[in-house]
Amino acid sequence: MEIELSFIWAMIIAFAVFTYVILDGFDLGIGILFPLAKSEQHKSVMMNTIAPVWDGNETWLVMGGGGLFAVFPLAYAVLMPALYMPIILMLLALIFRGVAFEYRWRTVRWKPVWDMAFFAGSIIAAFTQGISLGAMVQGITVVDRAYAGGWWDWLSPFSILTGCAVVVGYALLGATWLILKTEHELQARMRVYAKWLGLSTLGFIGLVSVLTPFQDPAYFARWFTLPGSLLSVVIPGLVVMCCWLLFSGLEKHKEAQPFFASLGLFVLAFIGIVFSFYPNIIPPGLTIVEAAAPDSSLKFTLVGTVVLVPLILLYTAYAYWVFRGKVRPEDGYH
Repeated sequence: MEIELSFIWAMIIAFAVFTYVILDGFDLGIGILFPLAKSEQHKSVMMNTIAPVWDGNETWLVMGGGGLFAVFPLAYAVLMPALYMPIILMLLALIFRGVAFEYRWRTVRWKPVWDMAFFAGSIIAAFTQGISLGAMVQGITVVDRAYAGGWWDWLSPFSILTGCAVVVGYALLGATWLILKTEHELQARMRVYAKWLGLSTLGFIGLVSVLTPFQDPAYFARWFTLPGSLLSVVIPGLVVMCCWLLFSGLEKHKEAQPFFASLGLFVLAFIGIVFSFYPNIIPPGLTIVEAAAPDSSLKFTLVGTVVLVPLILLYTAYAYWVFRGKVRPEDGYH
């Protein structure tokens, strides 16, 4: 039963992390695109598209981190010292970004400062998330159930590449979200940006996908021997389909299709990462079973989670439903 519970919890943590990426990804993307806004009116509309939901989106980050600490304490104890710097920078960036979101509406004189803080917080948070992902893909050195690597092991050409990939991918999500939520000139500008960001995201996906199997022999074997080699054909095919939906949607001035096609690219990338990692929770050698808390702890926390997760999903869905539709310049943030 212990093994079953640990894998159930691994799926819950993976779901929380993925939900955070796709929900907070587009509002971080709006922050990344913020300096490209043509006017103060465009900036206000951009922020108003996420004003009702941005803080709720970050609930999933708290759940992912808290869940990891509660049910995979060994993984948490290894991951924190390995990624201490990028994680601290990410959290500081999210704090400054949240403060800037609120304060820019309360001042005129300091508004450019808070606008820059909003942009910087968004891009740093996205970049450090990508760096952390790249560092995990490379593998974290564990000896005697403790982190045994160096202070700067997280920083490498590959982790910088994944950091840039996440920044560009989030910007694509932000642009396609604005296509869905805005109209007229701002929507047209975002449609142009989305084309270039889509091409860049596709390039980063291809480059990271080619390099990932060479980060660890286990990845290579998993992707290029049966049955894993089937995914090596299926996933690229689905990526091509998502790209077609993205660019055809942009070309035909569809509003929802580009956003959901962009989400599809993130879904496929996440599936690829999970497949590369499995059955490890921290590559190359710390498995899900080894990192799990005692069976009694897994059972106890699972009871609360079974109640909590549906509630979070319900209020998140309700918030998006209530604030559906276009955001216009006359709509205000309070």
